[in-house]
Amino acid sequence: MCDAVWRQKRPSATDCNPRSRIQWYRSRLITEMRVNQLKPNHTSSGRTMPPAGDDPMMDFRARLVHSQAEAAERRRHDLAEQSSRLKTAEERIRIWERIHEVSLPRDSAHNLVEIIATNTGLTEADVRDEQQRRAALRAPTAV
Repeated sequence: MCDAVWRQKRPSATDCNPRSRIQWYRSRLITEMRVNQLKPNHTSSGRTMPPAGDDPMMDFRARLVHSQAEAAERRRHDLAEQSSRLKTAEERIRIWERIHEVSLPRDSAHNLVEIIATNTGLTEADVRDEQQRRAALRAPTAV
């Protein structure tokens, strides 16, 4: 006797020949494989999985090398931008802060003032002017 599920999906429910069942199953399987090849493989988190034949560790290493190369290129670009004469003192100092993840000290006698001036191609007076400008911006909000 034919399976109830198989009978519902089969075009002719009266034919219970085992060979026709196998042929029907194979044709469905091939059709499903063709459809699935067009869809990206996703995990439950929604991230795309590599094809079955690829080595996931090699793929991870390649992505890691690529991201490290991009980070190094971004850093080279930022280092060039922080001393660019086309940028204002404010922009150069903000780039320096972003690269080093340190904010401009509020104290004008701080040791970093000289380092920031050297790295950005500015004078210490320019850095102190930026400190005063930022202090002026903070003053009205503190009142």
